[in-house]
Amino acid sequence: MSAMNRKIIQNLAETLCKQVKHFSKAESECLIRLFNGLVGEQAERRAAHGLDRVRFRNILHNTFGMTDDVMMDRVFRVFDKDNDTYISVKEWVEGLSVFLRGTLDEKIKFCFDVYDLNGDGYISREEMFQMLKDSLIRQPTEEDPDEGIKDVVEIALKKMDYDHDGRVSYSDFEKTVVDENLLLEAFGNCLPDTKRILLFEQHAFQEPHEH
Repeated sequence: MSAMNRKIIQNLAETLCKQVKHFSKAESECLIRLFNGLVGEQAERRAAHGLDRVRFRNILHNTFGMTDDVMMDRVFRVFDKDNDTYISVKEWVEGLSVFLRGTLDEKIKFCFDVYDLNGDGYISREEMFQMLKDSLIRQPTEEDPDEGIKDVVEIALKKMDYDHDGRVSYSDFEKTVVDENLLLEAFGNCLPDTKRILLFEQHAFQEPHEH
């Protein structure tokens, strides 16, 4: 790596670690290098924009073990804060700070944003149905599988809808999860487990070898 490139990365890491919680300057630097490596593997013409959806989904699938298409797409959209269909280096570091090391509050916000499919500030019956339909393994039965999912949606609403308006607001979701942490990922896995986080961090934060 050229001295100029190294300096650019160091400066960017210094800026990012002040703006983004949970990562030191050295860790931010490692994440920027990793990002540059991943972007470099994309077609040159796109590389200027950042990580595209396909590449990011591959990371979610191969590194973090995600398999649900709807969830992977939603995680991409939550990382991509400016909706330009690419994840910039800042969005990458910001997203990973919550994804890997977020506080419970930050994770609640992250999961809620993932589950609020149309971005209106509520998780509706329809959204729950859509997500659970994708994530629940269907057993072949005589019954209509959609009926079973509707029952689960009603149970979830009963548990989470504190103000009884037929949908789950952020405040409803927050109260539910603070009360019962296990319900954080009630509508689909959108955060990595501890083992995969450790593996990713071991890989990402090892000392760079200078050539």
